[in-house]
Amino acid sequence: MINKALRNSENGKFTYADYCTWDDGDSERWELIDGRAYAMAAPTLAHQRISRRLLKRFEEFLEGKTCEAFSAPCDVRLNHAKGDDTVVQPDLLVVCDPSKLADGKSVKGAPDLVIEILSPSTIFHDKVTKLKKYRQAGVREIWFVDPATEITEVFRPGNNNEPFDIYARTDNVLVSILPELTINLDEIFEPQVQQEQRQEV
Repeated sequence: MINKALRNSENGKFTYADYCTWDDGDSERWELIDGRAYAMAAPTLAHQRISRRLLKRFEEFLEGKTCEAFSAPCDVRLNHAKGDDTVVQPDLLVVCDPSKLADGKSVKGAPDLVIEILSPSTIFHDKVTKLKKYRQAGVREIWFVDPATEITEVFRPGNNNEPFDIYARTDNVLVSILPELTINLDEIFEPQVQQEQRQEV
């Protein structure tokens, strides 16, 4: 599917219009960063459990509010007004501007919050390549959740020279874009008993 697209593209560069033609029933998922295609690996079961718990927590809090939470796969066109050659699929995202959802197919512009659940094969892509694009687009809050270390790093651009705040699984994280929402990370990661049981199998 992608090889055919490459043969029909100049210098291997793509746009959102090209990206939309790749949906031919193939199970592969792709992202575009500055016109370059990146294949996305299937998430692990631990990844999916964390994603599901986070989404549930955000959805419960946002019930009846303007902001809306989504989980992957959901196309986010970070620079749709400036060439539209970057399309990402964060693991979770929150959008508070309804106009960015107007076409009913994708998010046009920067979400207010994105969450990436890390794996060894995606750490560089998520924390370097995608972080740069999120910052350029103006995402207000960026989380990196690591199932292996049970560490969550939160990046809030413009806050104290833009450092990461680092949280352990025993910590609570105040969601800065939703000041009344606090996430208890111990409820998000795998319960310790279940981890031990799976290791014994």
